[in-house]
Amino acid sequence: MLKKIKRPVSKLEAFRKRVYVIIYGIDTRAGKAFDIGLLIAILLSVFTIMLETVEGVNQVFHQELTILEWVFTILFTLEFALRIFVSDKPFKYIFSFYGLIDFLSILPMFLSVFIIGSQVLTSLRILRLLRLFRVLRLMEFMEESSKLKLALLASRAKIMVFLYTVLIISVLIGTLMYYVEGPDNGFTSIPRSVFYTIVTLTTVGYGDMVPSTAIGQFLSMVLMVTGYGIIAVPTGIVGAEMVKGAARGREKGRRQVQNNDLHLLNGLVCPHCGKDDHREDADYCYHCGYQLHDENAGADPDKK
Repeated sequence: MLKKIKRPVSKLEAFRKRVYVIIYGIDTRAGKAFDIGLLIAILLSVFTIMLETVEGVNQVFHQELTILEWVFTILFTLEFALRIFVSDKPFKYIFSFYGLIDFLSILPMFLSVFIIGSQVLTSLRILRLLRLFRVLRLMEFMEESSKLKLALLASRAKIMVFLYTVLIISVLIGTLMYYVEGPDNGFTSIPRSVFYTIVTLTTVGYGDMVPSTAIGQFLSMVLMVTGYGIIAVPTGIVGAEMVKGAARGREKGRRQVQNNDLHLLNGLVCPHCGKDDHREDADYCYHCGYQLHDENAGADPDKK
């Protein structure tokens, strides 16, 4: 029978595999170092973008900030190119969510060279913050984020009902506030009154609209007191689902252990050597080789 001869791996393919392990690997020292370096670069680049909007800092350090931004853009461009290089399906990565985020975060600086007035697109660079989710997903936070995701999905129906109820309350009381206070007190329309209701219900309180009538003030007090209870409801819903998920995980683990050890829990005792952790369907003792289900089980095996 002819053996299948393995084709020797080219240097380019070996390099591609090494780069893949570094970029996507989380169990290697190089992969962890890459993730940490990427995390630091993203945070520093976002900090640089924020400094550019501070007028005093930008006037003094405009050139330095521009150089820093080009350094980050080149680094992220190289990373983007390497991800395409190591990907088995490059176009799938390019048009994926994170692929589009990577592309949009490096696009503004290159457009600023060729297109005058494209500085408005520089705000797209802040999308680099979304890349933190990929770094965290590849690290030890993945398990915790998956638990939170499952809890949110499990509680989405309850949260939707809750939000629908809050919306109804806001519209009803906002309509009442419009007719009670009127345009003279700043409640010029029902949508604007609903805005006041939501602002008060969430305990934000901008202060741009203040009720002056007794009924309006009473309704506002009801909204304020209700708001404290409403804020805690979504947290309680998601928290309860997380507790249920943890309980289900423990129950699943307990059942798995019981299924794996079912035979051991009801195990047979070897009458020859006294070992008592045999499986229920075992025919021979693993310690001395004695036949457990032999009709002459009480006899001395040496005399058989």
